[in-house]
Amino acid sequence: MVSVYSQQRLNNQKTWLLMTIFLCLVIAISFVFAQLLGNSLILYFGVGFALIMNIFSYWYSDKMVIAMTGAKPIERSDYPEPYRILENLSIAAGLAQTPKLYLLNSDAINAFATGRDKKNAVVAVTSGALRKLNDKELEGVFAHELSHVLNSDIKIMTIATILAGIMAILANFFLNSLFWGGLGGRRRDDEGNNVIFLIIGLAVAILAPIFAQLMQLAISRKREFLADTSGVLLTRYPQGLISALEKIGNDENILKTPPATAHLYISNPFRENKSFLGWMGNLFADHPPLDQRIKALRSVAV
Repeated sequence: MVSVYSQQRLNNQKTWLLMTIFLCLVIAISFVFAQLLGNSLILYFGVGFALIMNIFSYWYSDKMVIAMTGAKPIERSDYPEPYRILENLSIAAGLAQTPKLYLLNSDAINAFATGRDKKNAVVAVTSGALRKLNDKELEGVFAHELSHVLNSDIKIMTIATILAGIMAILANFFLNSLFWGGLGGRRRDDEGNNVIFLIIGLAVAILAPIFAQLMQLAISRKREFLADTSGVLLTRYPQGLISALEKIGNDENILKTPPATAHLYISNPFRENKSFLGWMGNLFADHPPLDQRIKALRSVAV
């Protein structure tokens, strides 16, 4: 059995490796498109737009998420026990203040965390989770979400999402330039090189956004594994989260939420496809399969 600390360190290392590769990929693709179209501004645009969007998302992503999901703030007097559990975990995590608690009106069992930093964190939980989970299971879920806050997962996933979006924008811009004859007009003096550059450009424009999305989803899955093990470190009781994940897996209710927010939740708000095609589709999943997460939790020592 491996310790929670070694599992946490390994997941962090893998995540930052993926993020480094991801950022280098965006810069490289921007450079390729800039060269093919003969416009160095494309490179500056790709890097500059990423920085601007990250700053905007850092300050306003939590408000956008709350508005998109329809979560509502709840009072301590209405839900004293969930508040007590969240407060105790926040103290154990060393947070200066307890995150605000929000409620999602849904029979599904789920939860998410958002916020730009520890002082502005929000934890949202469904009414179905409050009703169907016992205190230990709810503690496991809250610990998972607090771990996202402690591990800066929200910022990391914001960066990954924006980088993937920029990749798609650059690819679309390049394809539109080809359509309007921008590349062909630039290299009429060298038809052979023109064909080669055209093939390279088309391949990059088509494959790069797909690869970027796969990278983004891979980072998301790593952060979920890390939040699981970090949550166990807070509670010192793996069975609480394990039992909660088992209940989530057996729950028939589907949470209605915008697909853009799906990666935030403790579990995919849409049902997992367990068929062979579903297994192939795990490459395009923002959460690891629940059975893999449960297996990983049972293998760690606290």
